[in-house]
Amino acid sequence: MFDLISEYDTKILEAFWVTIKLTAFSAVGALILGTIVAAMRVSPVPVARWLGTAYVTIFRNTPLTLIIIFCSLGLYSTLGWKIAGDSITDNNYRWAIIGLSVYTASFVCESLRAGINTVPLGQSEAGRSLGFGFTQNLRLVVLPQAFRSVIAPLGSVLIALTKNSTIAAAIGVAEAANLMASMIETEAALLAIGAIFALGFVVITLPTGLLFGWLAKRYEVAR
Repeated sequence: MFDLISEYDTKILEAFWVTIKLTAFSAVGALILGTIVAAMRVSPVPVARWLGTAYVTIFRNTPLTLIIIFCSLGLYSTLGWKIAGDSITDNNYRWAIIGLSVYTASFVCESLRAGINTVPLGQSEAGRSLGFGFTQNLRLVVLPQAFRSVIAPLGSVLIALTKNSTIAAAIGVAEAANLMASMIETEAALLAIGAIFALGFVVITLPTGLLFGWLAKRYEVAR
């Protein structure tokens, strides 16, 4: 095991760094998109509510592998939608981020919507009495409290996103799962290879869980 680490140390670190970047960029995209969809789901406009519900229903029930492959083979290879010049590697990397963001946003939306439902109705009514419109009331009154209520669930979504980033290997993104597959093809120490990458993901996800658990207790909303 230690021989494998010493032999592949640079490649392993680079692969996990790609995994971390995939997770970070996708998390930002999913948070922004998920917040917008959550706002649509609680909107007083029926069409917006319908579109938000349709988005969550479609993407939450579609396998992530299909979304990633559709982005790469469908939008990029077939339709020629380039978002990173002519580089296949860069295009697949960015399409992987988009696919992960779109998929994870549906789970962010549902977590955030649950948080919105925990905000007392009187809070929204107080905002409206001050002359706030729907968007202003949501931004200044409801969402700050909703985010504090769902810190722990959002942490779970982030951990799931970290593990889901391995799906990017399906389109050749050079992250941890991709390197593990390459090592398995050339090395005989299967258990050692599996242990190395399992340990790597534990090192990434365990601090995330501890951090979000602490934040949830620190910013817990008193009821």
